[in-house]
Amino acid sequence: MSIEKAIEERIRQAIARGEFDNLPGKGKPIDLDAYFATPEDLRMAFSMLKSNEFVPEEVEIAREIGKLKEDLAGTTDDETRSVLTRRINERSLALRILLENRRKR
Repeated sequence: MSIEKAIEERIRQAIARGEFDNLPGKGKPIDLDAYFATPEDLRMAFSMLKSNEFVPEEVEIAREIGKLKEDLAGTTDDETRSVLTRRINERSLALRILLENRRKR
């Protein structure tokens, strides 16, 4: 059996088991604009990072700040609000410093 036929058979078996039924983006068109806007020599690297759910440090910090802000909005305890506010300020400063350093490169 050729490699192509073996691959096709494994795909058919996976379809029969329903392994492709709940994939993210099912039924939506694929947006390839970002793919083709990326320089050709960087596409593979970016694709590998994305498929392994890697995100830049600044994105992680921004997500953390967002979560802290949600927590702050959901609490009425003054001490907790103070701790959260201080942490938001610390992480916001860290983000600004990180972005400034990246701009200088």
